[in-house]
Amino acid sequence: MRDTLNRRRFVGMIGAAGSVALMGIVQDDDVEEEPEPEEGGEVLALHAGGTEGTYYPLAGDMKRIVEDQTPHGIQVQSTGASVENVGSLAREEAELALIQNDIAYFAFNGTGIEEFEGEPVENLRGIASLYPETIHIVTQADSGIESVEDLDGAAINTGDLGSGTQVNALQILETAGIEDFDEQNTDFGTAADQIGDGDVDAAITVGGWPLGAIEDLATTQDIAFVEVTDDLRDQLLEDAEWLAEDTIPGGTYDGVDEDVETVSVQAMLATHEAMDETLIEEVTGAMFDNTDDFTTQADFIDQDTALEAMSIDLHPGAEAYFEAAGIDADGTDEEEDDADD
Repeated sequence: MRDTLNRRRFVGMIGAAGSVALMGIVQDDDVEEEPEPEEGGEVLALHAGGTEGTYYPLAGDMKRIVEDQTPHGIQVQSTGASVENVGSLAREEAELALIQNDIAYFAFNGTGIEEFEGEPVENLRGIASLYPETIHIVTQADSGIESVEDLDGAAINTGDLGSGTQVNALQILETAGIEDFDEQNTDFGTAADQIGDGDVDAAITVGGWPLGAIEDLATTQDIAFVEVTDDLRDQLLEDAEWLAEDTIPGGTYDGVDEDVETVSVQAMLATHEAMDETLIEEVTGAMFDNTDDFTTQADFIDQDTALEAMSIDLHPGAEAYFEAAGIDADGTDEEEDDADD
């Protein structure tokens, strides 16, 4: 894996934003009322993302499942997502957090982007991989923007400051050679509003499809997606091993009938090393023994794929659960391995 990205522009732009996030300055906090755990349970803070993205409703599923299956309570907090959430775990201000696997890798290894360079977040630990986070580049249908290269000189919303979305957006733009653009930074819902109002030419969002903010926009506006294909996609996949080819199926969003070729990262659930092993094993088991109870990204969250694309060390509690379930650390079923032998 290549440790650092081509960063002539990427690092300079993301560095200041990420540093703000790691300092713990939360934008547009939305903190639920603290739950009351049952006897013997604990209240666990779960840092998610913006309310218009995928992390927040997924965190709601996790809260419901864990509270149904264990004595523990979950307090979900809306945040700027991945980079900010890493900071919360680093400071042990959250017990659980949703982050992208690429951001987890950068943080754990102290590399890749400026705010982590030489400053590894050594207490970061993984619990499970969850689902592909698809990169959407959305524009108005009549914008005339047909390729990423057409974004030169455009006004582009690249996501919340310090978010994994912004990291991925700037990586794509840099790889495409886009240096002249007006960067806007907001949550997904505001980005969709900006597209609808014509305040930006394009918005880059990252999340499991369908993204609610884009779904809502597509019901009132004619939208189009800019594909990530051919040489650009090949270069991105070469530069960043954690990226994968992906497709937004035609019909996912109103008025977009053809498949859209793009790339994706992986969403994951993380914690920090100081968390009690038994507690993390209980939380992991509650979710992965009851995957049918998920309503968000339910087609992807599965015990058998929970360790695929895991980019950091597992927490011992999660490792204990998956070992007992017969899942190797490489994400394969031990019975299948034995059969192959």
